[in-house]
Amino acid sequence: MEATPEDQHSHQGRQDNLNEFRSMRDRMHPPRMSAPSCIVPLTEQLVIRPYLVPLLPTFHGMESENPYAHIKEFEDVCNTFQEGGASIDLMRLKLFPFTLKDKAKIWLNSLRPRSIRTWTDLQAEFLKKFFPTHRTNGLKRQISNFSAKENEKFYECWERYMEPINACPHHGFDTWQLVSYFYDGMSSSMKQLLETMCGGDFMSKNPEEAMDFLSYVAEVSRGWDEPTKGEVGKMKSQLSAFNAKAGMHTLKEDDDMKAKLAAMTRRLEELELKRIHDVQAVA
Repeated sequence: MEATPEDQHSHQGRQDNLNEFRSMRDRMHPPRMSAPSCIVPLTEQLVIRPYLVPLLPTFHGMESENPYAHIKEFEDVCNTFQEGGASIDLMRLKLFPFTLKDKAKIWLNSLRPRSIRTWTDLQAEFLKKFFPTHRTNGLKRQISNFSAKENEKFYECWERYMEPINACPHHGFDTWQLVSYFYDGMSSSMKQLLETMCGGDFMSKNPEEAMDFLSYVAEVSRGWDEPTKGEVGKMKSQLSAFNAKAGMHTLKEDDDMKAKLAAMTRRLEELELKRIHDVQAVA
């Protein structure tokens, strides 16, 4: 039955009387209610098993944390323990707030009440907050301006290059650009090694084949022996003596590159025939 104007007036009068007799202590304490959640109340029932929450990854909102990695790990847990018949997106929407701590939790509670309706909405807001534009631009610069470090092994160089790529899936570079940035950033000895292993036709590969081949070289080179300092020194002396006899002036950087190339060539010759056949098959 609809309330009459007299009833509404009577109710308002009682509220005014209650407020009038509230003590100073009551008035200074926060109200016994909380702000509405940013997530629209779910209409579908979902039972959360007690053992599941401790297994969830946590995210604190620190600069060192990767929000993409957090979402992936969270989704992996949800996929593993999905309840039969329950919507996976509903499960994610319900559980994700439990993964947020400290600054990240404060951020979630600051969102406009009932502004999040789906798991996609929550992901978008989360990435917008914890993967801002300046972070994206910084990782893109790391990719496009990549260069090998002195004395860096091939597989170490490749792994370091892949770090910003994996940390920023939305970098926007095409595969041919990723290959080009890495190739341009390699040392001369690395380029010569790469061309030797693929018969000098690396640039003839399509972008996907080139990317796969770089990954393969990084994998097999992990098992190669590295020359000792004594061996490198001996090779450098031999190269210097040869160049001096030929009347050529060689810079120290050229000596270093030739020593590394000579060492790598010798190691390649010592590889078993099976490995050489494998490389040729991939090429």
